[in-house]
Amino acid sequence: MRKMRTLLGFVHCCCCCCFLLLLPPPLWVSLAAAKQLLRYRLAEEGPADIRIGNVASDLGIVTGSGEVTFSLESGSDYLKIDNMTGELSTTERRIDREKLPQCQMIFDENECFLDFEVSVIGPSQSWVDLFEGRVIILDINDNTPTFPSPVLTLTVEENRPADAAARSSVFELQVADTLDGEKQPQLIVKGALDREQRDSYELSLRVRDGGDPARSSQAILRVLITDVNDNSPRFEKSVYEADLAENSSPGTPILQLRAADLDVGVNGQIEYVFGAATESVRRLLRLDETSGWLSVLHRIDREEVNQLRFTVMARDRGQPPKTDKATVVLNIRDENDNVPTIDIRKIGRIPLRDGVASVAEDVLVDTPIALVQVSDRDQGENGVVTCTVVGDVPFQLKPASEGEGEPQNKRKYFLHTSAPLDYEAVRDYNVVIVAVDSGSPSLSSNNSLLVRVGDTNDNPPVFSQAVLEVSFPENNLPGERVATVVATDADSGKNAEITYSLEASPLSSEAPGGIFSINPDSGDVSVQAVLDREQRDTYEFQVTARDKGVPSLQGSTTVVVRVADRNDNEPRFMQDVFTFYVKENLQPNSPVGMVTVMDFDKGRNAELSLSIQPSDHDQAASIFSIENDTGTIFSTVSFDREQQTSYTFKVKAVDGGEPPRSATATVSLFVMDENDNAPTVTFPSNSSYTVLPPSSNMRTVVATVVATDADTGLNADLNYSIIGGNPFKLFEIDPASGVVSLVGKLAPKHYGLHRLVVQVNDSGQPPQSTTALLHVFVNESLSNATVVESQVARSLHTPLAQDIAGDPSYELSKQRLSIVIGVVAGIMIVILLILVVVMARYCRSKGKHGYEAGKKDHEDFFTPQQHDKAKKPKKDKKGKKGKQPLYSSIVTVEASKPNGQRYDSVNEKLSDSPGMGRYRSVNGGPGSPDLARHYKSSSPLPTVQLHPQSPTAGKKHQAVQDLPPANTFVGAGDNISIGSDHCSEYSCQASSKYSKQV
Repeated sequence: MRKMRTLLGFVHCCCCCCFLLLLPPPLWVSLAAAKQLLRYRLAEEGPADIRIGNVASDLGIVTGSGEVTFSLESGSDYLKIDNMTGELSTTERRIDREKLPQCQMIFDENECFLDFEVSVIGPSQSWVDLFEGRVIILDINDNTPTFPSPVLTLTVEENRPADAAARSSVFELQVADTLDGEKQPQLIVKGALDREQRDSYELSLRVRDGGDPARSSQAILRVLITDVNDNSPRFEKSVYEADLAENSSPGTPILQLRAADLDVGVNGQIEYVFGAATESVRRLLRLDETSGWLSVLHRIDREEVNQLRFTVMARDRGQPPKTDKATVVLNIRDENDNVPTIDIRKIGRIPLRDGVASVAEDVLVDTPIALVQVSDRDQGENGVVTCTVVGDVPFQLKPASEGEGEPQNKRKYFLHTSAPLDYEAVRDYNVVIVAVDSGSPSLSSNNSLLVRVGDTNDNPPVFSQAVLEVSFPENNLPGERVATVVATDADSGKNAEITYSLEASPLSSEAPGGIFSINPDSGDVSVQAVLDREQRDTYEFQVTARDKGVPSLQGSTTVVVRVADRNDNEPRFMQDVFTFYVKENLQPNSPVGMVTVMDFDKGRNAELSLSIQPSDHDQAASIFSIENDTGTIFSTVSFDREQQTSYTFKVKAVDGGEPPRSATATVSLFVMDENDNAPTVTFPSNSSYTVLPPSSNMRTVVATVVATDADTGLNADLNYSIIGGNPFKLFEIDPASGVVSLVGKLAPKHYGLHRLVVQVNDSGQPPQSTTALLHVFVNESLSNATVVESQVARSLHTPLAQDIAGDPSYELSKQRLSIVIGVVAGIMIVILLILVVVMARYCRSKGKHGYEAGKKDHEDFFTPQQHDKAKKPKKDKKGKKGKQPLYSSIVTVEASKPNGQRYDSVNEKLSDSPGMGRYRSVNGGPGSPDLARHYKSSSPLPTVQLHPQSPTAGKKHQAVQDLPPANTFVGAGDNISIGSDHCSEYSCQASSKYSKQV
């Protein structure tokens, strides 16, 4: 509708001309699709079910298969769509263009439209596309033009010059076009006016629009004749334009309108009043009649009124008054005073009602479940909104469209699933969506959607046990309940209702129906026959649980029924006589054999109690014990083959039935010999030495080490080795004979004392060893035996880890030789004469008082001295204790005497030095020998293989030869580590010494 307004004097007259659009039904709508924007045209006031267009054909989508469907997401108040064909049509609600809120403030160049959204949904909503559409509402001539008042008053001056062409009447009405495109009716005076003859006229004014058919109305125009007022007011500008921030406080000045009048007096006095102004303009703005200042009367909200356009009249006070008008355009500037709004709507076939969306748990990941529209009524940056999902929920937002023309303050998103949903894990999700605008300061809002996960039959019934074993006594009554099986289903409703049935086990083809039955509702399993364990002791079948979902799911468990026994069988040993062989010196409480016994009964009737039966002629019951669970026989003592070679006793087995049943078997145990004696070195003694001339040839026999072993067989097979004191590799020992030979060429630096550490090992398992010292003095002759003996004595105080080989000061003496040779030459002759005399005397005394094998010398420093406890040791002058020789704590321990008594020698070990810590006088620590080497069983059916602990060798088996004559060191078969420390004159002390252990 085009509205035309005109003003002549103080009379307001509206003349409207409307064009009625009458189109045939096929031409009511048209489509112009661009960037997923569907555009149609529709005339207002049409009946229901008017076809607007076909969305499917306009989008190029083929319909008919039912896989693709359509859903109207917005605009459903006036529009509807066929879900299968995509046909868009009107609803029963009438469309009145003049009453649509979005069409109230439009101008002629703007269109009135209805927006809608339609979603295209793929199979099972696996994908959804959202399209926007717009229906342009076309105007029809359904409104009659009206005047502001049924009676219009207009004043006209008298003596107005008349139009020369007007003779038929006094007045004529003409319509002129204004500069702003409006129609302005003008009243033309065509005859002479004389207020004294006639002061008023009443005319009939009719207005008619341009519609078809045309509509019209009329009003009375009353013309009053007044005196002359020559000049009209004139505004400075015909159009005033200004910007006003919204929410400006009342009283805020906007602009001042100015008009001038050339008249004087009251004819030149101007007042300002609103002209063609709507009710909202008069309510929101204030116009000062005197000054023309336009100010804010009430706060203006840009979101309600974004522009005010009206006219202001300047009127003088003459009679009749003259007027002028000016147009005021007031643009409302936006402020960030609106929080974003979040509208959550349904999408596709997923229902959403009252803020609750029902989503099946089997939807695919990335399925859209709701449409989220975020908008902000502000403009510019104040209306740019970002949106996100907060919290740890399996949902995310994705833009519904990526069109460049999408407004920044109105965006649409799909709420997609980002992870699989599981009704059994989480049934409800509270999805909170937060929107924040870009204003300063920014404003935010949130909205929530409750996503209720719907159950689908995706969980089969589950039994708590994959295999259910039940013990049921034999000789039962038919119909007795055997067990109750229960399955659970994580689903709900019909999907969780379960029925039970019996089926054959996959491992057994026999159907359980003839012997067992099950209640389909409760899961009670009953037996229908009498069970006999002697005929069959186990029944196995399968119980299947099926739910009532569609499709039905099932789960199963295997039920194993074991028939309980009665005590009708006695124990049986696998053999009447068990024979075992065991080595001597086993640690007490070590296993010596195993007996096998069985009982054909079950449960308590087969629980056996084993015991050693006492005997009148021996003490086997006190020496041996037996373990019930394994039948392993243990000894409470350590065997000594020399004392007793065999043992014979009986073992009794008693079951736990009522009454108990028993059986007996005989056990024969034979004791075998083991390597419990270390080698004994008889030659040489540790304090003796051998003189070797430097001119000796290669392979010269230096000495022979002689050793013996009290054991027999491999345990007495000895081998010899040099483990220390041979840094120049000058000597070699024959492993079998013990002959020490010279294998290197002697040089001047080799002159002096060499201490060879010889180790003698037997071939037993584990091997035993003994260590001895062989001193070799390399020199042309033995001119001073006292010096050699002192060096030998010092070597006995030197740790074995330190090599003693040759003259350590040889290199230094070579440098000094040229200096002192002249001085020493004369002195040496005298000293040699003295040494010859001393050596002669010393040799005679040694011949009389030399060492004898096995004989102790109380003055020998190797022999432990008997000290008086009451007598304290003397201190030296400095108050320190006298140093004890290093080898004074090394003694030799001999083998036990037949009567079990020990020798008086002391068992020694190295406690501090890492290098010497391996010299031990024991035969070997507690080990775990294999029972197969200790005993042999004559049982043809051995049932259990044991790995018993090896006993610790008793102290009585650790003794070897006394040290003073042989000075041997007993080890456990390991090689002795020899370090490389070297001290001149063999007199330095090692950081670790031998510590004595009694």
